[in-house]
Amino acid sequence: MISLDITKSFDDPGRAAPFHLGIHLEMPEDSRTLVLFGASGSGKTLTLHCLAGLVRPDAGRIVVDGNVLYDGGQGICVPARRRRIGYMFQDYALFPHLSVLHNVAYAGTGLLPWRLTREQRAWAMDLLERLGIAHLARLYPGNLSGGQKQRVALARALGTRPSLLLLDEPFSALDPLLRERLRGEIQEILAAFAIPAVIISHDPEDVDAFAGTLVTYHRGRARMIPDYASLRRAYASAGDCLRHLQQMQAESAREAGR
Repeated sequence: MISLDITKSFDDPGRAAPFHLGIHLEMPEDSRTLVLFGASGSGKTLTLHCLAGLVRPDAGRIVVDGNVLYDGGQGICVPARRRRIGYMFQDYALFPHLSVLHNVAYAGTGLLPWRLTREQRAWAMDLLERLGIAHLARLYPGNLSGGQKQRVALARALGTRPSLLLLDEPFSALDPLLRERLRGEIQEILAAFAIPAVIISHDPEDVDAFAGTLVTYHRGRARMIPDYASLRRAYASAGDCLRHLQQMQAESAREAGR
């Protein structure tokens, strides 16, 4: 379903040395969610940017649902707009000058309000209705609560009719009670739309809720945990399990000289 084997290096003013991302991931066919977990600056968001086509890797290959999106050796790099990947950004990145309806319609059509057909408006409204937020259609992002912005951002990501969803810290700006409720809502939405997802989170509870397959990150390197649920049962809490996994990964990196 997802095959990612890429490298990317760049100079970062906040780091003493250039950052090097070297990732090899294979999402199992029977897994619907891939959760990326690790410290800030370890390469998780950069991985999503490469998947989405927002950043071009230096080398490697990206395949999603059988389609080659990037192949450095063959000179293939499909533009972001043509990748059929929905991206829900950490800060939601809604267009402040567009209503909720027009934010969603733009994602699906690339058209501004005055160019939309009646059918395109109806399609966007239907998507809002499926997510239970049609009552927000005429509002603007500045008038929305954090939870409402999250739902609208998810609707916009789904508006691209994606074959894959990327969710970057979808709950980080929400209070704990709202996080718990929205976790359940997003689980239901992913199941209803039958779309695989790659989710970034720092929260062990998010990992417990979504990790069909877990990927832990450490300084630009990733380690796959294909059956997180089985491993998790050996620990009292998700936090204990994840701390142990990260300690093991850090020790392996030290032994390898990274």
